[in-house]
Amino acid sequence: MKKIILTLAIAIGSLTSFAREAEVTQKVLDAFNSEFNQATEVSWTVAKDYYKATFMYNDRYVFAYYTENGELLAMTRYISSEDLPLSLITSLKKNYGDYWISDLFEMAKNEGTQYVVTLENADSKLILKASSGTWSVHQKIRKA
Repeated sequence: MKKIILTLAIAIGSLTSFAREAEVTQKVLDAFNSEFNQATEVSWTVAKDYYKATFMYNDRYVFAYYTENGELLAMTRYISSEDLPLSLITSLKKNYGDYWISDLFEMAKNEGTQYVVTLENADSKLILKASSGTWSVHQKIRKA
């Protein structure tokens, strides 16, 4: 009986620990608030090496990644193919016309902007990256 009660207590305790809001350092909060003071619907996730803020900004969901010291690592947002630079969408249509886009996002870092697209067809999934105006294959996955 004691084992059952202990097991239930551990299970309930672990469930409530997952439900708690992420604890974010003041440095990270200050950096976020100075950069995105117009953000709404802000929620935080804490990972091993970074903090991730998910929020609405200019009517779009945006994700910002910070170090523990409040340094902005990158920002990402989902985009539609219409938001891609013309050369990139033209290249996709020309070279990957038999695939459809299942995921597309833009990633902005200090080094510049990258685009990441997931393309699929019946047999495979491709993940492409572009940072200098041309696509390169990042990963190819065969579907079962």
